[in-house]
Amino acid sequence: MVMSISNGRALLGCIADDFTGATDLANMLVRGGMRTVQTIGVPASNEALEADALVVALKSRTIPAADAVAQSLAALEWLRAQGCRQFFFKYCSTFDSTDAGNIGPVADALLDALSADAGTGDGAQAFTIACPAFPENGRTIYRGHLFVGDALLNESGMENHPLTPMRDANLVRVLQRQSASKVGLLRYDAVARGAAAVRAACEALRAEGVRMAIADALSDADLYVLGEACADLTLVTGGSGVALGLPGNFRRAGLLSGQADAARLPRVEGLSAVLAGSASKATNAQVAAWRETRPAFRIDPLAVARGEPVVEQALAFAQDHLRAAQPVLIYATATPDEVKAVQSELGVDQAGHLVEATLASIARGLRERGVRKFVVAGGETSGAVVQALDVRMLRIGAQIDPGVPATATSGAEPLALALKSGNFGSTDFFEKALRHLDGAAS
Repeated sequence: MVMSISNGRALLGCIADDFTGATDLANMLVRGGMRTVQTIGVPASNEALEADALVVALKSRTIPAADAVAQSLAALEWLRAQGCRQFFFKYCSTFDSTDAGNIGPVADALLDALSADAGTGDGAQAFTIACPAFPENGRTIYRGHLFVGDALLNESGMENHPLTPMRDANLVRVLQRQSASKVGLLRYDAVARGAAAVRAACEALRAEGVRMAIADALSDADLYVLGEACADLTLVTGGSGVALGLPGNFRRAGLLSGQADAARLPRVEGLSAVLAGSASKATNAQVAAWRETRPAFRIDPLAVARGEPVVEQALAFAQDHLRAAQPVLIYATATPDEVKAVQSELGVDQAGHLVEATLASIARGLRERGVRKFVVAGGETSGAVVQALDVRMLRIGAQIDPGVPATATSGAEPLALALKSGNFGSTDFFEKALRHLDGAAS
């Protein structure tokens, strides 16, 4: 049995600025009973897909803002051709961005495009919220300030991010520096009073000329309130958490009938491997935990830059263990000081490109050696790996850890993948994910 879809078309169309963020969002929608398909980039065909929600995964978080806008508008056009009724722009729960973007410029462009489509001219009447909160993973917002656990964003370790260092926890200020729109604050006072109070507060902000409002949220209950209040917004922006409340809107409108098999995936046979490129605290801890008992090979970007055969060495190492069906970890994960040292010698962009290209080549080599189950840590790394493996579309399965679902490709030789944002997952996530992928079955 499948869920009914109004007129056979998707209901919710989503644009994510990286690959792990896309699977994180898709995970939330599946939990809400929506059959969800994630595409890798904008599909070339407008052929309708059998899904309640569609998530277009871009790799636009750290590219030039103009390119991010162009890619996002192309994704929006494809989603509109799929008949979607509402749209969601997904970014990281730690609001990863710089003063130049890309959250503000993309949100502005999507608002302009959708308001023009609705016949509101220059978009003056357009409005949306911006809410990266994900309480299940410790991301909460109060008075517009983003907390990671008990620490403000700029004291959480994100201030050392190699590409998007976050040095201001006040998201109203952060977003205003990026956006041409007036940015306001949807305070917790309104959220705590329920969806009707949120809608009234949004109308008051809109009357003041605000086009985007940072929304406070401390719990999943707050996210459900925000989701319900956003039922009539054409565009919603945020982290995956705020999507918790969106499936219920379609269900209340009689457009969605939930089924228990929304997360069902086919079983995938084959060998397993873990690839890690993130330098986050969580991934560093996960790599350390794996190395205590299991085989691992470290990628040195400086050795790659010197022209040493690092890819071949990593694959030879992996082959020795894969013969015994023993999963291996191949990682470029490093401490912030190690990352800074490499960046100072190679440059920020070149260092990141070398790591991604190296892990992508290794992923191709592992597939040639029979690996069919991949656990990948890091948004940029995940994007490079799925592109290297020529993955075009993913079915979204059950949650492994908060924000990280199992996924599977289709076709004659399917792959099973767990694509993890750098900061997500328990310390034993790699082993947990492999067990989950081994046990996935239709």
